[in-house]
Amino acid sequence: MSSKFFTHRFRELLTVVVICLFATLLVAGLIAPTVAQAQVTSAGPAVYEIPLKGKVDPSMVSFLERAFSEADEAHASHIVIVLNTYGGRVDSASEIGELLRAQQIPITVFVEGKAVSAGTYIALNADYIAMQSGSTIGSAAVVDGSGTLIDNPKTISFWVDQMQEAARLHGRDVNVAAAMVDPRIEIDLSATLGKVKTVGDVIAISASEALRIGYSDFNAEDVADVLSFHDLAGRDIITMAPSAAENVASFLVNPIVSTILLILGFAGLAIELFVPGFGLPGILGAISMGLFFFGSFVSGFAGMETIVLFIVGIILVILELIVPAFGILGLLGGGAIIAGILLASPDWKTGLTSIVIALVIAIILVIIVSRTKKGRGVWNKFVLREKLTTEEGFISADSKDSLLGLEGITATPLRPAGAAFIGNERVDVVTEGGFVELNRPVVVIKAEGTWVVVREVKENV
Repeated sequence: MSSKFFTHRFRELLTVVVICLFATLLVAGLIAPTVAQAQVTSAGPAVYEIPLKGKVDPSMVSFLERAFSEADEAHASHIVIVLNTYGGRVDSASEIGELLRAQQIPITVFVEGKAVSAGTYIALNADYIAMQSGSTIGSAAVVDGSGTLIDNPKTISFWVDQMQEAARLHGRDVNVAAAMVDPRIEIDLSATLGKVKTVGDVIAISASEALRIGYSDFNAEDVADVLSFHDLAGRDIITMAPSAAENVASFLVNPIVSTILLILGFAGLAIELFVPGFGLPGILGAISMGLFFFGSFVSGFAGMETIVLFIVGIILVILELIVPAFGILGLLGGGAIIAGILLASPDWKTGLTSIVIALVIAIILVIIVSRTKKGRGVWNKFVLREKLTTEEGFISADSKDSLLGLEGITATPLRPAGAAFIGNERVDVVTEGGFVELNRPVVVIKAEGTWVVVREVKENV
């Protein structure tokens, strides 16, 4: 099988990868951000309503950045963030906190239901906090992915400091903020709330309690009440909403989902090298990788340079299979692929964990498929498995062994190679090194395969 065949397959594989990646990026642009505008009698610049609901994650950060950008461009008079969350990633909450603190437009967080854990930190960074009846704020203890409390003093200390700084921004009680995080703290709130926070608990307070201790500025039942409090009734309300692309990206960047995509991507592209013709494994692998980078791109983790780095890595690895480069291209390509995936991950630890898990499972899948598809793969086309032996009926050329000891006459001068008539057959021969003239008698002294060596027969005097 020539290298042209493999080059053709490489072009097919690369084309599908590029098409899938391009398509995902195109979808990101075509699925336009959703903006619903409710027209009211305008009395000034509009108010932007931004819902932050569900898990606090990188996609929420990306959505809020876009919403703030539009509010800035529209010179909005106020931003109302409708918050309802049980929390999420600490790093994402920190980023949202930075966005709120840097925003020049006044911001009110309207707690509609729950603002616990990371949601509490987000609320404390706003200029105003309004709470709906029955809503709750607090319970900001740091937990791991399974919901188990993290008792690492260093981690707790960091988050306590972050919460206290956020509370201090608008003169809220920093001790309450610390008690919302650290279960080791005991605080007496009997004067204001009629209860004592004991060791082992974290504080969660209701809307009425938050108002009494200064953790909310007013109560409201809906966004209209919030606007009335700020004397903004009658303004246009522009309600932002996550686009379809942002909703999909939020699902794709989930660590479990992204790891599954990497498994399918690695295994699919690798299996394609062992299966004749471009088929389902290669297409599935390319689409999976495309979805992985789509989620990272929309969520703000990956830029075009990251995607280009990954594609360059794929090209280098396949070139290593075509052009012998002593493993240099393979190493550079593998490094580029890993770097691209790490840069597209929320953090390097999450990315590295996903890569290791995906590679191990992908290798197992490739081994299983290569065994079940034994003898059908592309690599088998490059390997000569049959032995061309005499026992198998293969004869490379006529054997001259039977000529050993026979005499003949030179048909051409032997210098030292030439031809001779031996047993009525013209045979290509060679001497031991000397020259023999035309029509001289010779005898075969060695015959190995097609190699016939002759010696001149000297006449007796």
